[in-house]
Amino acid sequence: MSVGANELKRFITCVQKNSTYNFSEYSENSLIRRIEKILIDNTCTFDILLERIRNDSDYLHSIVKQITVNTTELFRDPKFWQDFRHDIIPELQKKESITIWHAGCSTGQEVYSMLILLHELKLLERATVFASDINEDVIEIAQKGEYPYRFYDDYKEAFKQVIKFNPYGKPFKHTPFEKYFEVNAKKSILQTASFLKNKVQFFTHDLIALSPFTDQKFDIIFCRNVLIYFKADYQKKIYECFYHSLNPESYLVLGMQESMGWFMNSLFQKKNSVYCKWEI
Repeated sequence: MSVGANELKRFITCVQKNSTYNFSEYSENSLIRRIEKILIDNTCTFDILLERIRNDSDYLHSIVKQITVNTTELFRDPKFWQDFRHDIIPELQKKESITIWHAGCSTGQEVYSMLILLHELKLLERATVFASDINEDVIEIAQKGEYPYRFYDDYKEAFKQVIKFNPYGKPFKHTPFEKYFEVNAKKSILQTASFLKNKVQFFTHDLIALSPFTDQKFDIIFCRNVLIYFKADYQKKIYECFYHSLNPESYLVLGMQESMGWFMNSLFQKKNSVYCKWEI
């Protein structure tokens, strides 16, 4: 079944009346695609979907979780991480402390990618790391740090591409993947090392509510492949929120295919997928 503008409005209103979730600022096309997928997966009509949302709170929350889940990978887009290591890490090495917020962290692989890189470059002890997502289920997965064994080959290859990358001609030191993950083929899991998991403060947060922090400022905010699901006007509000949450000369990291648009040129200077905060 195709979902049109009227059905979309009814869906948003129904969810908002029966929960604390507000999808009115989400990109319409993105939301429609996800609702249509839910209808196919649940083999139900649109009216039955709304009826179940109104009458079954557990079902409502499962639908919300299906809409808000985003995929992520360990060292996703290795070229990005190589550029980050070459361009941004030297600036971080000048700082006595490093504060990081992963906004929309999903199941946590990106968070652990950053922690691994910091540890390899002897910066982990300087770091204070927060990670948030609207979806409680993915936060629980991120906290456990357990990932399916079927990703082992892909994760190990991306890990090698980033960790073996040697931008400054320094002597290469071999780092095994197993330094950071216990590989258990029998249980079909990859278990993240405890010292990495213990470094992160995970919590649930909806970006529509803007910043969850009052006094905390950050040196880096990661928000990769998240804001593409929001309307342009609300993207602008979130970018402005991020701007005010960053320290001077700090960084906002977006997805490889994402762009702020011209309206943010006065606040950020772009270099690849990383935006450096202007002081105005």
